[in-house]
Amino acid sequence: MNEKAQLALGARLAKACDDKGCVIFLQGDLGAGKTTTVRGFLSGLGYQGKVKSPTYTLVESYALKNHAVCHVDLYRIEQPKEIFGLGLFDTPDHVKEKIIYLIEWPEKAATELPVPDITCNITLFEHKKGRACQIMAHTVHGEKIMQAMIDA
Repeated sequence: MNEKAQLALGARLAKACDDKGCVIFLQGDLGAGKTTTVRGFLSGLGYQGKVKSPTYTLVESYALKNHAVCHVDLYRIEQPKEIFGLGLFDTPDHVKEKIIYLIEWPEKAATELPVPDITCNITLFEHKKGRACQIMAHTVHGEKIMQAMIDA
């Protein structure tokens, strides 16, 4: 998969998400294309602005017409409990249900994060000559998202 295909995959995943919120884990080595997938995802929801990697800010939020998207990069945290200082899940349940969380490096805080609906595991091929993405559902909602991707 090249960058164009990765952007298209992100857009397809976004379009499969309904009006409910969800948690999507993005896993892969540095440079695998996690933020590229997020760029495609946001584009699929109609976002046309610049998508910054939250490597230093840890969180970038996007308020879109029908969705709120929270792009999180946990690469720089040292302890799982540090995520509580980010305020990610401090919103009321009726609001949280409509937020899409795209979380890079979830393994850094796996003990404190909710079960993801979807995991995208991105593998970078040798010498950066392409990528593969394995998508897995972990919840009933995740299965519905995957089915919507297949049906699209």
